[in-house]
Amino acid sequence: MTYLVLDGLTKRYGASTAVDGLTLSIAKGEFVSLLGPSGCGKTTTLQMIAGFVEPTGGSIRLDGQELLRIPANKRGLGIVFQNYALFPHMTAAQNVAFGLEMQRVGKAESADRVSDALKLVGLSHLADRHPARMSGGQQQRVALARALVIRPRVLLLDEPLSNLDAKLREEMQLELRSIQRTVGTTTVLVTHDQSEALALSDRIVVMNQGRVEQIAQPRTAYEAPASEFVGSFLGKANLFTAIRDDGGGQRALRIGTASIALLDEAIPEGKVIVRPEKMVFCPPGPHALPGVMQARVFQGNHWLCQVQTALGPVMVIRQNDSADVPPEGATVHLSWRAADMIPIGVAASAVAVS
Repeated sequence: MTYLVLDGLTKRYGASTAVDGLTLSIAKGEFVSLLGPSGCGKTTTLQMIAGFVEPTGGSIRLDGQELLRIPANKRGLGIVFQNYALFPHMTAAQNVAFGLEMQRVGKAESADRVSDALKLVGLSHLADRHPARMSGGQQQRVALARALVIRPRVLLLDEPLSNLDAKLREEMQLELRSIQRTVGTTTVLVTHDQSEALALSDRIVVMNQGRVEQIAQPRTAYEAPASEFVGSFLGKANLFTAIRDDGGGQRALRIGTASIALLDEAIPEGKVIVRPEKMVFCPPGPHALPGVMQARVFQGNHWLCQVQTALGPVMVIRQNDSADVPPEGATVHLSWRAADMIPIGVAASAVAVS
């Protein structure tokens, strides 16, 4: 059931357009991420939903009610900012209780709801601690508890994990998704972190220069990008130009010196993407693309390799399965399946994602 609707939402600053006719419908309880590079309009969109920025055009409806007529403090939304915005002179419990005080909730009910919120985020034991004596992850959880305790109609998250280190960020992604599923609050996240959007979202809205490039489930957006921008922004990608080659009695696509047999009529000529994890090192042969190992970086669970070929640099991700990886300077050959070539610009619904 559609719950939050952005219809032709537009924001202009003079001759500059920050958000250009964004239309999006979000179901009740859904987790949607606005993803894109700096300046793409995602934060402006969130601020218009929150009521901090007035749209130039379009509408925002929540459960059938037009939000643009309602002041920000009356919209019933929970917000977690990038810097958490905790009050340093208040304890964790006092910070969480602040929104309830603004709603004039009674002391007894407030105490129960604060206790439940801190328990939900695993901080019951730190109720009396001030933010200065908390880690970044703990402060982030207090900010989340403060947003959830008011029982918001929609939870808005403005890059809430960006200030955390990599390991803690991954842990908090799991925590945040678990909490959101437990509470069932409709959630809109703004992020420029592709892995964060993939990990957390029911759907991703990929934005570029104020416009929506694609709205899709994470795996669909990754496996079937609607544009070259989506394919290159959402994860690592090798971009090739494929040319039809029906010589030798078989249908194939030729990419450089490699001839890839076609098993699917739906794969067209033109620009295609091959993800680095789909590339494999192979013996020399007519179906292999030769190159030289230019660089390789060990990243724990995998190797990230850059191979210089006649088509330019090609990225390869090789899982760390204890097998040897060719050294830098070595001649190597690459291959991949025809099914792993992603045609650019083909509608996501036309590409099978198993």
